[in-house]
Amino acid sequence: MNDFTAADEPLALFSEWLAAAEKSEPDDANAMALATTDAAGMPNVRMVLLKGFDANGFVFYSNSESDKGRELAVNRNAAAVFYWKSLHRQVRIRGPVERVSDAEADAYFATRALQSRIGAWASQQSRPLESRLALETAVAEYAAKFALSGVPRPPYWTGYRVRPLSIEFWSHGIFRLHDRIQFSRAAPQGGWEKHRLYP
Repeated sequence: MNDFTAADEPLALFSEWLAAAEKSEPDDANAMALATTDAAGMPNVRMVLLKGFDANGFVFYSNSESDKGRELAVNRNAAAVFYWKSLHRQVRIRGPVERVSDAEADAYFATRALQSRIGAWASQQSRPLESRLALETAVAEYAAKFALSGVPRPPYWTGYRVRPLSIEFWSHGIFRLHDRIQFSRAAPQGGWEKHRLYP
């Protein structure tokens, strides 16, 4: 195994780790726990799927009227963590969040399975649901509505990009003497500084 602590750039290292996880994790190697906070500062965390990353940041998609969407509207900072148990590795990310462009959201939405696109219209994400039947009825109604015209992206469904100010790589070590490398910068467009951390 390569010594990851020698890496001098975080995105290439993340790409290498994600590729390894895609080979060893049974499901959703791109799953990450996303933490946001509401207007009162109360934290909230849930699993989302990473749908792309590059020098600009890490992208996921959601209903902007969901809890996470409303929280990001009042506090545009978030943290995320990937944990790949099969590899004994973890990556932590923190930074400000911005919406992706409408064109980017449209392009990704068009790649989703038909039922997932219909579901985006039918689900009032995070809000009370009177019954499973109510959801299934809404799905059927939107399936009929878009049967001949195709399924456009709902105006409230979009993507978010976490622009990292900190990316930390963690690898399990014996006797809990783990290896931790943190890359940090003052602004999303800035250069990275690298530090080794105590376990």
